[in-house]
Formats: sequence, C-alpha cells, structure tokens
Amino acid sequence: MVSIVEQRGSMRPTARREAAEAERGDNSRFMTRDGTTLLVRDTGPADSGVTVLFVHGWTQDHTCWDVSVDALPTNVRVLRYDHRGHGGSDPALAGTRTLEQLADDLAELIADRVPEGKIVLVGHSMGGMTLMAMAERHPGLVDSRVAGVAFVATSSGNMHRISLGLKGALGRSVPRVEPILRSLLQRRKKGTLPGNPRVLSPAARWLVFGKKAKQAHVLATVRQSLAAHPASVGGYLDAIFAHDRRVALGALRDKPTVVMVGDRDRLCPVEHARAIADELPATDFVLYPGAGHMLMYERAVEVNSRIVALVGKALDASVAG
Repeated sequence: MVSIVEQRGSMRPTARREAAEAERGDNSRFMTRDGTTLLVRDTGPADSGVTVLFVHGWTQDHTCWDVSVDALPTNVRVLRYDHRGHGGSDPALAGTRTLEQLADDLAELIADRVPEGKIVLVGHSMGGMTLMAMAERHPGLVDSRVAGVAFVATSSGNMHRISLGLKGALGRSVPRVEPILRSLLQRRKKGTLPGNPRVLSPAARWLVFGKKAKQAHVLATVRQSLAAHPASVGGYLDAIFAHDRRVALGALRDKPTVVMVGDRDRLCPVEHARAIADELPATDFVLYPGAGHMLMYERAVEVNSRIVALVGKALDASVAG
C-alpha cells in the first residue's frame, strides 16, 4: 500500500509521560558480553504486554526519539538506548564497529530487559540497518517476538553508490570521499570541532533536512553528532557502505511493517526505501514530500501516527495471545 502525505506538522511536547521518564535506578546502564556499557532509557509500565524499542541512526543518540516517545500510548513500555560509540555509551572498540555487532547488542538487550511480550521495532537510518542485521543473525527472536517494524529513512544496501543528491561527476565522486572522511573522523579527538552547534548547523541543514526544517531540530541533530565518539562513528562508515541485507528482509515478510522516506533524503534516498518495500509486499510505503533524512523531527506528527498504528496492532495481538 502506497500513500503520500502532504501535511507538515511538528509534535508539541506534553506532560503525560513525564513521570515515566525518570530512570529506573541501575537500569540506565547495560553491559554487553564484551564489557561495553550502553546507556539505556526504560520508561512506561514494566509489566506491559508490548514494548516499543527505538534504534537511532549514525552519529545520533536516543534523544532523537523524544517526541515519538511522548506520542505513544501510556500503557506500553518504551526502551531507547545509545549504540556503542554514540551518546552516553562506551566507545566502540576496534573490531566492533560493525552492524553485526550492533545487531548482537540489540538482541542481548532484548534478552536481558524484555524476555517476554511483544516488541515493536523502530529504526532510523543505521538503526534500520541494525534491525535488518538482527533479522539476519537472530531470526528466531524476530519470528517469535516482533509484532511490528517501522523503517524510517533507511536502506537495505547500495550505500556505496549514494550521490548525496549531487549531479554528474560531483555525485559520482561522493563514494570516493568515504575513506578520507573515515580517516579524519578516526584521527579527530572529541571536542575539536566548534563547540557552538550553530557553526555546523548550515551543513547539517543541507545534508539531512528538507524544506522548512526548524532550527531547534537542526541544532539537536548537531549536538548529538558532536557527542558521538569520532573514531567509533568513523569506523561504522565501512559497515554502512558494505551493508547488503535485502535477503534478510525475508524474515519480516509476515510482520506488520511501514517504510517511510522523504523525497529530499540525501543519505537514504527514495529508491532505497522502495527497495525495502519491494521485499515486503504487504508493507505500507509512505513518501513525505519536501522532507529530508530526519523524519522523526521534520514529520513528527505523521511518523508518530504510523508508529502508534503499529503499536495498536501489537496491543491487539498481545490481548488475543
């Protein structure tokens, strides 16, 4: 099913989940099997039959989902976390800067924190790629527990061919810049870029936002990027460029899914979203005119309504089960 959404909206924060936003004691940290500590935010009723698990993208952190959390029904549990090398989590050591490792981290977190009940997965950009890698590496977990998946501005492969929307020779040269960018990031020390996010906001606005982006959202995106560990995020570039998981999507064919993309997305353009939808014939494919890569900010109302619809289906399945 294909729909095109024209409305431009932004979510105004409400206070109805404020009490649940407090950390649950020592549950704010999770240690993976290799000793890497991840920052986790666990809110909502612990005994809910449905847990929504948000997975953020490259150079971002769990706070990119703030307005989405606020839009959810109060009777569902919500888990957000920072990937290794991002936000408040430990750096990703050499050899662990892979989508396979991120998928295993997610599977470990689910096994430890959500051993029972239905799960709705929401992944943005590299977060969506992580969900695909988990479907590939942990198909039993996905088959038995996942009740819905939202792919937000992401890709199942061919990231080594992106042009950032640039034309001709300039666009074809973009992949050749990747080794240079990776090297610069891996050598840069944290905090060596300008401390004022406004200095970097014009570049961020061009790269990951579409028309009429709010400055507060651009600045939030830059702040998250500045908090990421440079060597870690630099290392993930190789993994993103090598990502090829269209076949892995087969594990999700029977799951309620939605694929969302903006027609001005320079990083994961429309054809990448269509490739995902082609592997999931029953999915809802939603195109947002004028929007870029940061859909959870640019089209908050519309994106959240799609997530809430998935959660509603999972709640119904939880009651029926």
